[in-house]
Amino acid sequence: MARKKSTGAKNKKQEAPPAAVEKQPIVETIEKNFMPYAMSVIVARAIPEIDGFKPSHRKLLYTMYKMGLLTGAMTKSANVVGQTMQLNPHGSDAIYETLVRLTRGNESLLHPFIDSKGSFGKHYSSDMAYAAPRYTMCRLDPFCSEIFGGINEDAVDLVPNYDNTTTEPVLLPTSFPNILVTPNVGIAVGMASNICSFNLAETCDAAMQMLLNPDTTTEQLLDILRAPDFPCGGILLYDRGEMGEIYRTGRGSFRVRAKYVYDPKANCIDIIEIPYSTSIEQILKRISDLVKDNKLKEITDFRDEIDLEGFKLTLDLRRGVDPDKLMLKLYKMTTLEDGFDCNFNVLIDGVPKVLGVRGLLEEWIRFRIGCVKRRLSYQLDKKNERLHLLIGLGKILLDIDKAIKIIRETKLDREVVPNLMSGFSIDEAQAEFVADIKLRNINREYILNQMKNIETLKKETAELADIIGDEKKLKKHIIKELREVKSKYGKPRLTQIMYSEDVEVYDESDEEPDDTVSHVFFTSEGYFKRISAASLRMSSDHKLKEGDRIIFNRELSGSTELIFITDRAQAYKAQVNDFEHQKASELGDYIPTKLGMDEDEKALFMAAVTDYKKDDYNLVFIYENGKGARIPISAYQTQQKRRKLQNAYNAASPLAAVIAEIDKEHKPSEVDILLINSLGRGAVISSGLIPQLATRSAGGNKLLNLRSGQTLTEATDELSRFGDVSALKRTKIPAATSKIPSLDAEMSQIKM
Repeated sequence: MARKKSTGAKNKKQEAPPAAVEKQPIVETIEKNFMPYAMSVIVARAIPEIDGFKPSHRKLLYTMYKMGLLTGAMTKSANVVGQTMQLNPHGSDAIYETLVRLTRGNESLLHPFIDSKGSFGKHYSSDMAYAAPRYTMCRLDPFCSEIFGGINEDAVDLVPNYDNTTTEPVLLPTSFPNILVTPNVGIAVGMASNICSFNLAETCDAAMQMLLNPDTTTEQLLDILRAPDFPCGGILLYDRGEMGEIYRTGRGSFRVRAKYVYDPKANCIDIIEIPYSTSIEQILKRISDLVKDNKLKEITDFRDEIDLEGFKLTLDLRRGVDPDKLMLKLYKMTTLEDGFDCNFNVLIDGVPKVLGVRGLLEEWIRFRIGCVKRRLSYQLDKKNERLHLLIGLGKILLDIDKAIKIIRETKLDREVVPNLMSGFSIDEAQAEFVADIKLRNINREYILNQMKNIETLKKETAELADIIGDEKKLKKHIIKELREVKSKYGKPRLTQIMYSEDVEVYDESDEEPDDTVSHVFFTSEGYFKRISAASLRMSSDHKLKEGDRIIFNRELSGSTELIFITDRAQAYKAQVNDFEHQKASELGDYIPTKLGMDEDEKALFMAAVTDYKKDDYNLVFIYENGKGARIPISAYQTQQKRRKLQNAYNAASPLAAVIAEIDKEHKPSEVDILLINSLGRGAVISSGLIPQLATRSAGGNKLLNLRSGQTLTEATDELSRFGDVSALKRTKIPAATSKIPSLDAEMSQIKM
């Protein structure tokens, strides 16, 4: 019979205490955990090596080379991505992004490595996305023959891939300094790399100069390799001192401007080349922001006009705008002029080093000498091997019949080679070569023809041995290859050089503000007009919406600040210059739309300020609850140019009216205000009776005696609209109301 399990607390097993957490010093943690990860990212991912490639680039291009895509037809990009995973197991998306950047279609390289068909996006646009790999096709560009030359002749080391199923090159034996020709950007752990591209022809010339004279100075290199060159062109602002610092240390920066043409017929600027480090979306967004902030009034429209012919950004100009001055302004305020920060960080024998241009050329020459020496040594070994076999064949020539007799009389196949070796005093390799000759080739003519190659091979092997053993001849051989690369693939510079003494810079002081005096009108429905004096003389008949009326009419200079008070207890600020001149026959700008107010927000009142110190007047806010507040205009002054102010007045009660304390000559002065309640009764008070408050959101003081259910519905300083209201004058607040004669008469007429 099974025994019952005890559930008592006494028999319950006690849980073992938790194991003590082993403390590990932070230094040890970094050494064991962080450092291996950091080195893996630096060495195997983010930093390029002396061949100019990161591991991802190298694995992709070598896979395409092994697929026969250097001479074969195009294949689907998806096929290339799949095959590359044998060397680079980092996911198809990462591999395809790498492929896209190397294509001719993406236009991100001076000399693309991949010929492409289909949509591969553009490096100068973040919105122009590349198509999926199943839709695009690619193959290696013929230019790649210069990066694979000698790879099958032991020019570089081949190592096992990640699962030991195949091999891959440690470096590619580039026949030119690709580290300077192909741009590279990489962010590792604790370090980064940012290498700009240089012109291929100039780079080859610089490498040849270094090969001929290792003592070539940086100053001499600057005369040969003049400056970086980018696939998108542009104008490089050249300072020889700054460029020399980059060439010496590998660190520094320079600036690149966009290139443009002006079309006088269309009155527009076509920007055709932009800096390599920016995109058209960045530029368009910045221009849009400047237009919204009224800092770029010279432009009426701007648009992206990129098409099959290439890059184009068009700016439509206002009449009379100087295109050159406008571009100087845009260079300063947008990324149409952008900087490039150089950080020539490269892996040299597995160690990251920041080298200048001269240092990179020296390291490439050392690397290239090693590649060429290994390739020529491989060729020398092959030729010596062939020569050795032909010398053995020459001994057979002395007695062909004897060789045939030995083979024919040998009973066992395995004894043929030993018998030939002893019969003609040749070694095993020579005997194997003779034994493998076809029966039809055992004739004097064939053997004599083969003998003719002996002298040629001896001459070639002697030349190869001479080159390998003499560093000067080895360098001449490399120079010859560089000349061939330059002749075959060299192109003129795309990036124009502008010397520092020719660079013009935008100066804000040169741009005089438009301070022209204009007639300014604001209506009760929120419409604003700025009309020149000449236009107003020609036609003074205003077009207004039905029921609308003008509540503000003054002559103001262009720099005058305007304050618009809304029904949401907010204020919006602008300048007269922010508005274009219009005609009286136009409705004008609708302020809520023009200033980007909140949905359904209305502009109730407008104040004008030329100088906050001189314009020392008050705004009187009158609320429906019968209260009023007198706020100095200086309360709306801000240190920064803010467009929107919250808490412009007290929001506890709806606003009935806003009145400015100024006289007909626009000078500070107390005004008489007629207050009308919901029963049509009113009182006239002086604004001086209302205490002045320091804060905009103050609740104010009671102005009218209102009974329960009554509200203050209207307040105005236009007393003449209501006839003789002298009997309504009050000398203290809160004021008692009386009948308004004109309103009382209207009500009597309505009742009749």
